[in-house]
Amino acid sequence: MRALYRVRPIILHSTPSSFPFTDPQKCPFGPFNSFTQKRFKKPVISARTRLEDRVRDPKLDKLITHLKKLKTILNLHQLMSNKKRGPFVSLQLMSRWKNIVGLNVNIGTFINKYPHVFEVFKHPIRRNLCCRVRQKMKALIEEEERVVKECELEAVQRVKKLLMMSVNGTLGVHALRLIRRELGLPEDFRDSVLAKYNADFRLVGLEIVELVDKDESVGVAKVEFWREKEYREKWLSEFETKYAFPINFPTGFKKEAGFRDKLKNWQRLPYLKPYERKEVVKFRTCGGIEQFEKRAVGILHEFLSLMVENKVEVERLAHFKRDFAIEVNVRELLLENPGIFYISTKGNAQTVFLREAYSKGHLIEQNPIYVVRRKLLDLVLQGCRSTRELAAEKEIKDLSSSAGCTADGGRRDGDWVIPILENFDNENPYNSVSEISE
Repeated sequence: MRALYRVRPIILHSTPSSFPFTDPQKCPFGPFNSFTQKRFKKPVISARTRLEDRVRDPKLDKLITHLKKLKTILNLHQLMSNKKRGPFVSLQLMSRWKNIVGLNVNIGTFINKYPHVFEVFKHPIRRNLCCRVRQKMKALIEEEERVVKECELEAVQRVKKLLMMSVNGTLGVHALRLIRRELGLPEDFRDSVLAKYNADFRLVGLEIVELVDKDESVGVAKVEFWREKEYREKWLSEFETKYAFPINFPTGFKKEAGFRDKLKNWQRLPYLKPYERKEVVKFRTCGGIEQFEKRAVGILHEFLSLMVENKVEVERLAHFKRDFAIEVNVRELLLENPGIFYISTKGNAQTVFLREAYSKGHLIEQNPIYVVRRKLLDLVLQGCRSTRELAAEKEIKDLSSSAGCTADGGRRDGDWVIPILENFDNENPYNSVSEISE
């Protein structure tokens, strides 16, 4: 009995981890230890998981990669043009701009990849390497600025449509400045466009633009033309096409059971169209959560249709949520409709495309601004390819170097002695330098 009393406190004070059969980490699940069974957790479906599991479009992803290179080159050109010393900048100074333009490689390595855009030469006096933008690239940049001015009226119509889609008929100037290039507006659009067309716009304070008069003839969504075409050419009923959207699923998209019926019912679902105004836009006034989300899809579809290249960064859309009364997660809404939108994660930001507007990485309905920007992109994509212009320029440099000049058309290091000797020879009564030495 004394031995049993000695053992009893040891058993009572022992921790549960000292028993191997009661520790779930040491003993695996089996028929005699069912208390260690873990509950099954349903996989979380969120915007992040949809973004990772989406079917990718390699053509649009490749286009974003190329456009990122063009954006870097345009930023370098902007920094070079801000320097007032001359039309060229030394490579030593340009190396400080590496973090400004967001480069991961050396600035000299990046410039040598695009000989059709940049020209590297040696300064005739300081003898250091300098860089300047080629005339062909400058001409295309000037052509883009000229085309933007010529298409000013179209840009005004785009801004008017954006103001008509907003609930209060107002937008922030800062929000418009973020999508200035996508709308085809000049850099000083606040003074050159908004203040110029005072019959259409009114500036409230410094950072708010208001629509003066609503034009009903302008308030027609782009998707309405597609619906009319489907109604006439395919002989579909008005019930099928009145609230439908063009759907283009990517290659490899898996359709689950019952997906076609859900899509058919969603296409028939009525919603409040972008240019239809209501004082209060909420779930109850729009007819429920599904119709409220479809209204947001219609606004985003019309928003992307107004862009010059039918694409915009996803982060820019957050600045229009309050004005357009979109109270849902925009990125999740875009990922839930892969047949209408496509999000590319290439580059430093996520870019959303209007899928119906592109075919094999090219815009179907092209405009003058897109054509000029495509020329800029094609010039950048030439890379290090040898063309007639580069071959002729290289031949001229080789001939000049063999004739006694440097590659940049200047003189060699000892050429400055020759005119001094010529003047000295003319002023001296002696006929040659050898006689002077004697």
